[in-house]
Amino acid sequence: MSDFAYDAVGASGTLGETLRDLAGEAVWEELVRHSYERWHSPGELLLQQGEPGTLVLSVLSGVAKVVRTSRGGAPTLLAFRGPGELLGEVAVRGGGVRLASVETLSRCKVAVMMAADFTRFVDEHKLSPVLERYALARLRESTEARGSGDVLHRLAVTLVKFADISRSRELAVTHDELAQHLRCSRNTVTRLLRELESCQVWTRRKRIVIDDLPALRCIAASDGG
Repeated sequence: MSDFAYDAVGASGTLGETLRDLAGEAVWEELVRHSYERWHSPGELLLQQGEPGTLVLSVLSGVAKVVRTSRGGAPTLLAFRGPGELLGEVAVRGGGVRLASVETLSRCKVAVMMAADFTRFVDEHKLSPVLERYALARLRESTEARGSGDVLHRLAVTLVKFADISRSRELAVTHDELAQHLRCSRNTVTRLLRELESCQVWTRRKRIVIDDLPALRCIAASDGG
């Protein structure tokens, strides 16, 4: 079995909770069918913090990062998003501005639906309860990553989740971004990555390389105690 044969499995070994998982394949395919598709290169801004919610993006391939910038200009990496995820729906449904920016980490294909069309789609398919579950799942994911539990465990969960989403052993993430995401110091991330060298996790320039994903997955699946 491939290390990445976990289509619906999250980093900690539980069932994934993307919108595609929660809404079902038929609804997801119809959402995509009523949208238009476009490609984005690595490093492109998909959504801008502070802008009004005028459209919603369905991620079809690739990986993006969600980043919130404080009033003082300090960035915080909130999450990684990959295929099956929805981007921008909170601002559209709430009628406010975007609370974070989304930037591509790899070449991404997205399906674009304008706000009015998305609102109509949600009403027609009675998706409000599903979107509420989806929002709670993402909040739980963020809380677990930035919680008070064992940092080594949380780091392993983050790296495995990113590897599963990107289906790659080479992750485009820096020590600073991991520190932001886990709410710890950069020095702590550097020290823990050295500990994970026993799982053949190696640091490269702006990259983390995982050569033994099953071993890292075992740490991620532990209780973190």
